[in-house]
Amino acid sequence: MASAVYLEKTSINITDLLRNWLVPHVTEKSLTWLDEKREQIASSANTGVFFTAFSAVPRYTGKSDLNLTSEDRDAATTVREGWNPSHWSVDQIARAILVLTLPQDNPEKYYQTLEQVFNAADVGELVALYQTLPLLPFPKQFRARAAEGVRSNMTAVFNAVALRNPYPAEYLDNIAWNQIVLKALFVGSPLHLIHGLDQRANPELARMLVDYAHERWAAKRTVSPELWRPVGKFANVAILADLERVITDPDPIQQAAAALACSECPLPDAHTVLARRQDLQADIDAGLLNWNTLISS
Repeated sequence: MASAVYLEKTSINITDLLRNWLVPHVTEKSLTWLDEKREQIASSANTGVFFTAFSAVPRYTGKSDLNLTSEDRDAATTVREGWNPSHWSVDQIARAILVLTLPQDNPEKYYQTLEQVFNAADVGELVALYQTLPLLPFPKQFRARAAEGVRSNMTAVFNAVALRNPYPAEYLDNIAWNQIVLKALFVGSPLHLIHGLDQRANPELARMLVDYAHERWAAKRTVSPELWRPVGKFANVAILADLERVITDPDPIQQAAAALACSECPLPDAHTVLARRQDLQADIDAGLLNWNTLISS
């Protein structure tokens, strides 16, 4: 596999890595077309070539899944910490290559060119663009654009920003970050795929999540057990009362989530609540129960 080579060459260019991933999935004709467009884009001051090629990509590459190996995923992390393209398709890879081929000598022109693409893009193009955010040069310029993606009413676009993407955790403020987590619950997206979820947890987010849980309960609706993951370490007396309620829920997954949140709560009474479920506490202490095993159960 070529993946082993990636790990040996830690200085490899991300664009080269992306192209190597494409090779087994597209025809030689398609790869030649892509390389020709890359050359034209890199050497031309006319961005029209880029716009046309970006739109045409699926006609040449198709839209099959990339199906990265574990070695490929390790290579991705090597060249860009936190980057997880395991869910990308070949057309998204090719579009990312074109985006990264744009001349980068003028940051403002680079930003304006991508803004034009964002503004005219269809859903598939938007997904590719937002997934590429962590790879872009001049990343701080795209904060407002990322926040716009969070507000999108298209779940696929929101997920492209929110899930498996290190950009939000690194560059968005708490207001936008908290909106990501709350909206993920609202649209049913899994919180464990939000990069930096634990590191970016904050007291305001905990309060917002508990308020959301109360709204769900009042409407006789269920609450995702993942909701409690960013809450425990910031739980106050009122929130602890909610956790005490959840730990007696008929659903064992809800019970386990409440137990994990209690185990992270700094209040002494949280340990008293957890001690009532010695079975769950024993599993936590033994490392058998954590947020990762909870999701896989």
